[in-house]
Amino acid sequence: MVTPAVKRDAVAHLRAGHGMSERRACASISADRSSVRYRSRRPEEAGLRRRRRELADQRRRFGCRRLHVLLRAEGWTMNRKKTPRLYGEEGLAVRRRGSRRRIAVARTPIPAPDGPNSRWSMDFVHDQLAGGRRFRVLNVIDDVTKECLAAIPDSSISGKRVVRVMKDLIETRGKPGIVLGDDGTEFTSTAVLTFAQAEKLDWRCIAPGKPTRNAFAESFQGRMRDERLNEHLFLSMNHARAVIRGSVQDYDTARPHSAIGYMTPAAYAASLKPQRASALHNLESSAPMPVAHAAQKGKSQPTIPAARG
Repeated sequence: MVTPAVKRDAVAHLRAGHGMSERRACASISADRSSVRYRSRRPEEAGLRRRRRELADQRRRFGCRRLHVLLRAEGWTMNRKKTPRLYGEEGLAVRRRGSRRRIAVARTPIPAPDGPNSRWSMDFVHDQLAGGRRFRVLNVIDDVTKECLAAIPDSSISGKRVVRVMKDLIETRGKPGIVLGDDGTEFTSTAVLTFAQAEKLDWRCIAPGKPTRNAFAESFQGRMRDERLNEHLFLSMNHARAVIRGSVQDYDTARPHSAIGYMTPAAYAASLKPQRASALHNLESSAPMPVAHAAQKGKSQPTIPAARG
């Protein structure tokens, strides 16, 4: 069913783009002229919508009714019909949990990156050695400078390994404003959640089955697979680490990137003013998180140093 608002937009398009009169445009799409001429008399709801999104982000498991109670307690005036209407328009529905414990996915839009260190994206890409042994590569990308901050190949990468990589990057580059990953077990483990809570990181997970919401990491991994992984036959893990280390160095310092005016990521990062997480907006959540001991540093495979911009 086409809503009146969509029909009004269609009539406006026909009149502006094709020079039709209002009568002819309404007749062509079977729209009522009184509906097209209607103008809403609802009061301004921007403040209410903004506060509802803030509460939904803080209380990630609260549904429509509990948010309504909180808003009424704060003094907002609304009837029982406005609450579900705004709730649906903002897309704040709570995702049902499965049997496995996962991080609560934020229901508000993920803020766009606005400077170096404002948002890091993380994801895994998979490959195998010549002998059939499978391995994976943990990639960390700066969404603004396009630098590959880390590319860690190994046969097994747990949540504790992810924490060690993040600690090394934070010591080198400073704390990011937002960390974005998927809802896999490595990024939703107790070690990662405890680390994010202790460091007060805004750790975001995309919704299941929505890889395009982590587009920067997906784009980088597509190029890594096409230009490096598919071009080499890896004989051992040490061989894979050496090739990937060289590919990251080439990507950051020699390969021109179309999204930043065909500059290299390192050159583009050098042209920008560095930002720290303290200067960025930090959306802290009051939602309860599981408590666990943070991962301790131990012996691991050598990691690739982060490229400096």
